[in-house]
Amino acid sequence: MQQIIDFIHDLSFDDLPDEVVRQGGICLLDLLGVAAAGHATRLSRIMADFVCSQYPGEVPLLFSRRRASACGAALFGATLIDSIDAHDGQVLTKGHVGVAVLPGLLAAAQGKDLDGKAFLTALVLGYEIATRAGIALHATADDYHTSGAWNAIGVAAVVARLNGLSPEQTREALGSAEFYGPRSQMMRCIDHPTMLKDGSGWGALGGVSSALLAAAGFTGAPAVTLSDQAVAPIWADLGRRWYILEQYFKAYPVCRWAQPAVEAIRQIRAGHSPDPAEVCEIHIHSFHEAIRLHTVHPETTEQAQYSLPFSVASALLNDVITTGAIAEDGGGLFCEQRQALSARVICHEETRYNERFPAERWAHARLVLQDGRELTSAPCIARGNPENPLSEQELVRKYQSLATPGLPAAVVDSIRRQSLAIERLPAAGLQAFLQLLTTPVS
Repeated sequence: MQQIIDFIHDLSFDDLPDEVVRQGGICLLDLLGVAAAGHATRLSRIMADFVCSQYPGEVPLLFSRRRASACGAALFGATLIDSIDAHDGQVLTKGHVGVAVLPGLLAAAQGKDLDGKAFLTALVLGYEIATRAGIALHATADDYHTSGAWNAIGVAAVVARLNGLSPEQTREALGSAEFYGPRSQMMRCIDHPTMLKDGSGWGALGGVSSALLAAAGFTGAPAVTLSDQAVAPIWADLGRRWYILEQYFKAYPVCRWAQPAVEAIRQIRAGHSPDPAEVCEIHIHSFHEAIRLHTVHPETTEQAQYSLPFSVASALLNDVITTGAIAEDGGGLFCEQRQALSARVICHEETRYNERFPAERWAHARLVLQDGRELTSAPCIARGNPENPLSEQELVRKYQSLATPGLPAAVVDSIRRQSLAIERLPAAGLQAFLQLLTTPVS
């Protein structure tokens, strides 16, 4: 455990390999694009009103003129990013790190004399702690908890570092964050998609709260997912294996489990250009968790993001899935052709794909046409994994497509340039960058 405490407080920018520095900037940019797009959701508007009324304070909300406490700002920021299911993730955690760590970091960074190197080091620190905490929880718990159950620990680590907690206080903060992190049931959200999402808003709230409580003398140690001997191997390579390099980036704003099937459909489209009107049946073969994404006719953004049939139908119709396709406003969600194609999806669970989950997620597709022909894809995985990454240019285009509708072009460009070179910003430059992140989305 002491090794973890030392890592939290002693990690320096000079300890970070060049590729980790670059990845940190890319993670930052990707998350900010998703946050900007999230302002279009009903979920974000509800949460903004809630935190401003129930957690008043002077910390700016992300891409808003409104303010709340550090706890409220972190809760809002994580919920905002989680409202658009396009943020980064990690296969062994079966969940998401940056969605909570970045809002916790932004809340804690307010008023601090930080430069870009210190900011980026704290972000990387959060990824390393939270990812290992997630892997440890999955290795020791009987059921599948949402990301908030473990990314709260990464948030607590970041806030403890930036707020200058002692090693003893940090130990208590980590224990509280583990205990209070929402042990919510992920598959309930899959079976019944609502605004609960992945629990990351409450993970961010729990992490910030735990660090602030520890600073006041509140006790909560130990954090067993950090200190138990059974999980010691997971923490043994801290500072040598960089899990931030093992994050995936999403090409589309829907659940990662649906994206192998999306790529299978895109493969058939590329090779055969089938007319969607001529498709009678769409057979998707994938792993159990993907098949659980069963909503055929989603009525909300949340249901659409957790719908394999809707994702597949969107891919067959448009080759991609945009935020407009899952929007309640603007008609994308209720497009009659997309809804009709969704009804033609038939899902099949494949044992061979189950055996490779969660480290690998696979699917293949088979289309049956009206003339009796069948078109079948090869087995596919989602794009954006470390082994088949999206290029930096693709990720920049993704960011721009998410941020441009709501932010001024000059702001979009400035955030892009500064995020990808965040380590070069002096303290005054970082404060100016943070100020950019309060630009309200129109």
